[in-house]
Amino acid sequence: MNSSGTLPQTQSRSLLARQSFRTAQWTVLRATMFCYFFYYTGRHAFGFAIPGIEEELGLSKATLGWVSAALLWCYALGQIPNGYLGDRVGGRIMMSTGAVLSCGLNWIVSLANGFWGLLVPWGMNGLAQSMGWAPGSRVLSNWWPSNERGRTYGWYVFAAGMGTVLAFVTSILVLEVLDLNWRWIFRLPVLLLLVGGVTYYLIVRDRPEQAGFEPHSDSDAPESKPGNADENENAWESYREVLSHGRFLVASWAIGFQSIARYGLLIWVPVHFLGSDWKQEGGSWISVALPVGMALGALTSGWLSDRMFGSRRAPVIALFMALAAAFSVAMYFIPKEQVTLGLIVLFLCGFFVYGPQSAFWALCPDLLGVKRTGTGTGIMNFHAYFFAGLGEPFIGWMIDSSESLDGRPQTEIIFLVVAVACMASASISLFIKR
Repeated sequence: MNSSGTLPQTQSRSLLARQSFRTAQWTVLRATMFCYFFYYTGRHAFGFAIPGIEEELGLSKATLGWVSAALLWCYALGQIPNGYLGDRVGGRIMMSTGAVLSCGLNWIVSLANGFWGLLVPWGMNGLAQSMGWAPGSRVLSNWWPSNERGRTYGWYVFAAGMGTVLAFVTSILVLEVLDLNWRWIFRLPVLLLLVGGVTYYLIVRDRPEQAGFEPHSDSDAPESKPGNADENENAWESYREVLSHGRFLVASWAIGFQSIARYGLLIWVPVHFLGSDWKQEGGSWISVALPVGMALGALTSGWLSDRMFGSRRAPVIALFMALAAAFSVAMYFIPKEQVTLGLIVLFLCGFFVYGPQSAFWALCPDLLGVKRTGTGTGIMNFHAYFFAGLGEPFIGWMIDSSESLDGRPQTEIIFLVVAVACMASASISLFIKR
């Protein structure tokens, strides 16, 4: 009788433990999303400040372009050490520290009175911002197994995409509703980032073991096999293993071309759509539709890769990038006067261009193992921003070199460049195999 009574009690305790762990998993995911949702308030609002900076400080757009480039390149460089530190120090403290530092550096930027006063702290802000994504990815890979990572990263990238929407909206509120000058763009929205960083540190633990749980079972994780990562692996060994992984490097090149397309839209679409012809036709709404489409695309692709493609990421990446190329070509032929059609197709461009992000990031633990997730994510993100940095001046040169019949630049050419980048990403991604 005792033994028969013990079995149901054991099963009951096991069920409660699984339910408790599931709750903890979602708590960590939501907290990570909450924190990174505010990260973009610290770096995606610079474009809204440019007109005010030009007027007050007398700096040209070309000069301010170098200030913007300082953050982009510093962010890329920061990915390499911060990804490794996320593996070794822990994603919790890295992500929280980056949020607090970025908030402070934005305030320093708001006090600038010249070129160097903008360039130096804005570049340093890129380093602080690079402390968020890769370390946060490591935390998620510690808590979620490979068969659910597509969906998990989908939610994570969705939060990032909606963070761009938040950055756009809060900047418009500061300038148009509160009627404040450009300096307050770097002061008010980033207070949300400060809240996110502190909250993250208080709620999240790096690994299930730190919260009293057993590690999740992940039988197909590469580190479960002999000869893979261990806790005593030094930085050189970790980077050597990651950089010698052929399929991972292919994935990094694929995300590089995807990032050319992504930033080609984010940076240059306002140049195309927010001109004088569109200011009275809802152009500002188009600027918000793009990141909304991006966020929803990332959420969808993560679910698809897990549920419909058996956690195979490459087919989803190739499919989304091919469709992104098609809609980008369609955008090239849509006249600016067709506002509704342009809004819908641009939303779809964002949906499919940014959608593969969740599949790309899930490849880091899939290919490299959980213990190298931070290092791998950092290197992959370095490729993404390095390629994006190369693409921006090329797109600008293409616009400057093209003229329509009325003598104005043909800004619609950006959609052809985006389409080519998308097809390059789709083609390369076909060589990724788990």
